[in-house]
Amino acid sequence: MKRTIATLLVALMASLPLSCALAVEQLKIGYVNTQRLFRDAPAAVRAAKKIEQEFAKRDQDLQRLAKQVQGLQESLEKGGPTMAESERRAKEKDLAELSREFQRKQREFREDLNLRQNEENAAIIEKANKAIKQLADSEKYDLIVQDVVWVSPRLDMTEKVIKALSDAKDTK
Repeated sequence: MKRTIATLLVALMASLPLSCALAVEQLKIGYVNTQRLFRDAPAAVRAAKKIEQEFAKRDQDLQRLAKQVQGLQESLEKGGPTMAESERRAKEKDLAELSREFQRKQREFREDLNLRQNEENAAIIEKANKAIKQLADSEKYDLIVQDVVWVSPRLDMTEKVIKALSDAKDTK
């Protein structure tokens, strides 16, 4: 009796790797590269252009202000030693005020730009997640991952997601 149980256990243990291998073969896994989605998806390209247009005027104003700061600083460096003390102090004060204003506007610009980019990225991710779920259902994926250290190119389904996002745009 003990010998029969032992033989049965050995046979069961020997077949275990075979059954695990069969289970793994049936598992369907996909990978989506989110950075590529943000770069290549039609919605991402449109969002980038839209944001660029929204912030173009403010960017030009910042560049113009930076040139004013630079010009004032250069004139102070060149003519500073020959200027009257009161004139030099007045220009230094103007330079400090202009520089503070530039830094403030630049900080506000960056904050507003980051906020808009985050809003657009959230909308893109929401659309992409819907497309990924539809692909997972239609193609019977068991697991779809994002943000991994390394993945085999054969598991990469990013192109399918980009195509699904393009098709969704075309139907709207």
